[in-house]
Amino acid sequence: MEFSHTSVLLNETIENLKIKPDGIYVDGTLGGAGHSSHICERLSATGRLIGIDQDEAAIAAAGKRLEPFQNQVTIIRSNYCDMVPRLAEIGVTGVDGILLDLGCGTGSMTELLAKQGYDMIGVDLSDSMLDIAMEKRAQSGHNILYLQQDMREFELYGTVRAVICLCDSLNYLLEEDDLLTTFKLVNNYLDPNGLFIFDFNTVYKYETVIGDSTIAENREDCSFIWENYYTAEDQINEYDLTIFVKQQKDLFRKFTETHLQRGYTLETMKRLLEQSGLIFVEALDADTHGSVTETSERIYVIAREHGKNLG
Repeated sequence: MEFSHTSVLLNETIENLKIKPDGIYVDGTLGGAGHSSHICERLSATGRLIGIDQDEAAIAAAGKRLEPFQNQVTIIRSNYCDMVPRLAEIGVTGVDGILLDLGCGTGSMTELLAKQGYDMIGVDLSDSMLDIAMEKRAQSGHNILYLQQDMREFELYGTVRAVICLCDSLNYLLEEDDLLTTFKLVNNYLDPNGLFIFDFNTVYKYETVIGDSTIAENREDCSFIWENYYTAEDQINEYDLTIFVKQQKDLFRKFTETHLQRGYTLETMKRLLEQSGLIFVEALDADTHGSVTETSERIYVIAREHGKNLG
């Protein structure tokens, strides 16, 4: 049977790789070399592409398609999960990569990191937030790839150097099983020894600091009312947000939102990271940047990929 494969997100993938002519790139699911052939077109004589696939027909089709670039291409018949030892066998210890902003929202952090020179992918479920993120991208001119996906089911073309998930995005996952599923996906899509950096609001913050309360603030161009309710039994925090945005001199537009979040403890996060295969590295109090205490309201966590090792 003739091998057939359609490359998905081809233009977006190639554009956002920001391919360096002398870089080293790995296609962990080579297929018919749709993406790889376009990468090779952008490589210089010193650039290199390694393609990995376990399907014999795919390798044959890819080999034929990549024949004009044979001096820059190495094809390996293997499983993607064995990428690191296979690369080590041919002397490759590092490649050029990408950073993923999981739960990117309106793209504020994504834009900041892109400005620092990182190749960025932003993933979020909200189409309205992604619309704003893409407006920012149009203004900045940064080559950011935005994908509308649920973080519990996100899919990428290949691996990334690091994943960040900030602004309490993980607190929107109300079940531990959903957190575990997300952590497993992160571990799967990280480069070998890649970093996962995230934050979360603690049970202490929701239970003791916020609790059942109402917060109101009046600003020149925007005012809001925040009505908060916390249920200790299931550690669920609900807040109803009413926002008034100034449109004209004496005219305001009203927006209402309801948010559900769950508080977590550091111990729970450590346990789920371990179950997912990730390695816990460090935790910091988000306010003091010091050690985590019983009264920490938000915690930064650093974890590392595990499983794509040389052993």
